[in-house]
Amino acid sequence: MKKITTIICIVFTILSCKQETADLIVINANAYTVNPSFDKVEAFAIKDGKFIGIGSNREIQKKYKPKEIVDAQNSTIIPGLIDAHCHFYRMGLQQQKVSLEGTKSYEEVLQKIVAFQKEKNVEFITGRGWDQNDWESKEFPTKEKLDLLFPNTPVAIGRVDGHALLVNQAAIELSGITKDSPVSGGEIILENGKMTGVLIDAAMDFIKFPKVSKKEAIQGLLDAQKISFSYGLTTVDDAGIERQTIELIDSLQQTKDLKMRIYAMVSGDSQEALDYYINKGILKTDNLHVRSFKVYGDGALGSRGAAMRSPYSDREHHFGALIYPPNRYQEIAKQIAASDFQMNTHAIGDSTNHWMLKVYKEVLANAKNRRWRIEHAQIIAPEDFKNFNNILPSVQPTHATSDMYWAEDRIGETRMKGAYAFKDLLNRYGKIALGTDFPVEQVNPFLTFYAATARKDLYQYPKEGFQMENALSREETLKGMTIWAAYANFEENEKGSISVGKFADFVILDQNIMEIETKEIPKTKVIHTYLNGEKVY
Repeated sequence: MKKITTIICIVFTILSCKQETADLIVINANAYTVNPSFDKVEAFAIKDGKFIGIGSNREIQKKYKPKEIVDAQNSTIIPGLIDAHCHFYRMGLQQQKVSLEGTKSYEEVLQKIVAFQKEKNVEFITGRGWDQNDWESKEFPTKEKLDLLFPNTPVAIGRVDGHALLVNQAAIELSGITKDSPVSGGEIILENGKMTGVLIDAAMDFIKFPKVSKKEAIQGLLDAQKISFSYGLTTVDDAGIERQTIELIDSLQQTKDLKMRIYAMVSGDSQEALDYYINKGILKTDNLHVRSFKVYGDGALGSRGAAMRSPYSDREHHFGALIYPPNRYQEIAKQIAASDFQMNTHAIGDSTNHWMLKVYKEVLANAKNRRWRIEHAQIIAPEDFKNFNNILPSVQPTHATSDMYWAEDRIGETRMKGAYAFKDLLNRYGKIALGTDFPVEQVNPFLTFYAATARKDLYQYPKEGFQMENALSREETLKGMTIWAAYANFEENEKGSISVGKFADFVILDQNIMEIETKEIPKTKVIHTYLNGEKVY
């Protein structure tokens, strides 16, 4: 008996010596790998921040000797989520400003501003989030009440989409703007020949906002990271940021204060930025990737700034407008096409989408693997869908469910057939990248998942779903939030799936979003978020 025990111990020791070391293994998981076969696995192993083994509990435990074991207790695990279009830095800064999201009237907006100023007592009140389409009147607000409440304190509050601004007289006088100030690519809204205080798109550039301090900028980035990790985001595509912000991100990542992976779309509105980054070349680290430019094609549908081929259905003779003259987009596209950078253009209206697709096709000349993106791709003319065969659509499903109440009033029944057409775009390109556009919409990616699949609001409206012919399946949606989003960033070989050799970014959920009732999806919570195999939430 003693000899048998000795032999068993020797065999166990030999087997243990043959085991590979791992920093962490996860067992008893219901893990969706999102690999090419969309396999599910029970367990995986991690070392040096990357997945080194994937398989059954028995296989992983037999092969690896870990420093730590996580028992997932049959929880659903998915790859780290990627928001393919958001405003990470802006959302972080917003935490320090007056928040007007979800307000149901202009009176509520005013109450929130008064309460904010009573607490903060700032020299210049800024904030964002109001949406007149959520109010009973549906009309743009005017500045008279702001002037009475704050006669000496400048106020500038942005619409939820970031394409309209309400300012008071103090802000107007500080900025030196008049009703006759020339605007190209925007509008100063007048009523009876006087400024209402509402500025659309390019007209917003007149306002002289207070400069953000370095301390405020750092706090904004750290606040945005904390919020994003709590929702399972491990990569964010920050759409349209300046060189100064990118350099601050890089420095915070080097000191390990900022761990979030960021695909930075440089603001392409500046010729100086275009020249600087194209000359500098692509910047790539494990956490920061600078290889694209975000260009604004037009404004938003909610503020009637989106450029349409025919007049708006609810405003005669009004077409919206491109932000720049048409030839400027050709100039920008030619410069970017001559480099290795990607061009990502904000395009809402059917006129903007038509023009940008034409410009892309001309300058790319059928070049492969450029992965140029149309951001939003919101309203597409029937004849233009075919042009997405080599142009990647990047969309935000919650825009559909936010706009569905009033969009048809804006553009009419006929144009609605090509609006929020996610399935049609997927069928044309073969992939689709999904994001939120936060803080325009909520950060919560499970609202994205729900909007893409159910096409309903949180009150289950409409009963049969909104234009369900363009709903995505759950598998397509998860791919759009992981591997296809990674592809849109030229990062599919390092993230986007639970696969050997990729970054060990994954999320543990409290329920299985692939199988639960659709109406339960928005209630999903993140238990833990892991980045490089390290628990960050």
